[in-house]
Amino acid sequence: MARNRVIYQSEGLYVSKDVTSTGSGDHSQLKRVQSANYNFNIARQDVNQYGELARIDSIVLESPTVALDFSYYLTDGENEKALGFYVSSPTGTGVSGITGYSAASQFPSGQLRDGSGVNFYILTTDEGDDLNSETTIASLTGKSVIGVGNAYLTDYSVELAVGSIPTVSVSLEGSNMNGFTLSQLTGVGYTGIGGPNVGINQASGTSLGTNALFKLPSSKKLTATDAISALRPGDVTISFGGFTGSGIVSDLNELHIQSASMSLPLGRTPIDRLGSRFAFVRTVDFPVTATLTVNGVQSDAGATKSLIELVESNPKNDITITVRRPGTNQTAVQYSFKQAQLDSASVSSSIGSNKTVDFTFSTQIGGANDTTNGIQMQGLHSGSSVFL
Repeated sequence: MARNRVIYQSEGLYVSKDVTSTGSGDHSQLKRVQSANYNFNIARQDVNQYGELARIDSIVLESPTVALDFSYYLTDGENEKALGFYVSSPTGTGVSGITGYSAASQFPSGQLRDGSGVNFYILTTDEGDDLNSETTIASLTGKSVIGVGNAYLTDYSVELAVGSIPTVSVSLEGSNMNGFTLSQLTGVGYTGIGGPNVGINQASGTSLGTNALFKLPSSKKLTATDAISALRPGDVTISFGGFTGSGIVSDLNELHIQSASMSLPLGRTPIDRLGSRFAFVRTVDFPVTATLTVNGVQSDAGATKSLIELVESNPKNDITITVRRPGTNQTAVQYSFKQAQLDSASVSSSIGSNKTVDFTFSTQIGGANDTTNGIQMQGLHSGSSVFL
């Protein structure tokens, strides 16, 4: 039956473990999604010749560009884990029994390795129905899906601000897009609902969907009594470590912070070769530099260091962003901005407004085994039932 429109209640966003994933256990539904946008662009070159004004053909010389971007509320690191980031896991059993976290590693380490990307699926159910209530094979059979195949992450950013729920924005580039309806699957080792894999063999340019059907997991509602529905700006703290003087303020840890934005850009270059219609890999452009921008209301009277002192000492310090689980002192999620350096500072002062300061810090991403530089993350996820 045709729909009059599609709105957010009817849609769900899923990500696969890798491009060849088939089982439901290798697909995760992303939670707290606020928006999802996708598009594709096909670049063609006209073929003209003497004697004719109009082109005689328009051929595709480069692989199409598929783009997907979405945003979601930050919770406990479960979405980040599903997207392939490294998130330190809690140790202990249950929320009250967590005693620490697993060994730290580079946050984007899983994104730095060459591969074939992952697949994303946007599932849409009937108009007027909540997708997260459609949990049976019968209720999802025949529902439409848009797939984005061989997707590579190109940007991850976090926005923290007074009066706003902490929000993550993600951008990706893919190689393929398709649309289909879900059907009941048999003869592939399990029963359930699914459809053709949207991924492609990038070397040959052939679809993986013909012989690689996939199955989506059942959707979930917020049911756990200890679940995190959303994090609050009042539970966010930022520690600037050894940055006690900046040439503008005496102690950054005394700044009345109004907002903070962390950006991790992962620019990628597609590598082509003769005989292939698609780029066989999209490699990360190194070095990768992450930035942290902080805005705050200035409160102290003056600075304790001059700019020349900062240039001479060239300090590097760890900056920590911690968000507590609402109503507790327990850390829900924490980012460690390792060996950060202060790049710029800007002061704004005008009649009728508070005097504000903007600082920009940067750090370079190291390899997966580099625990000194880059970004690390720990989250209250997995096994503690706080994310449903």
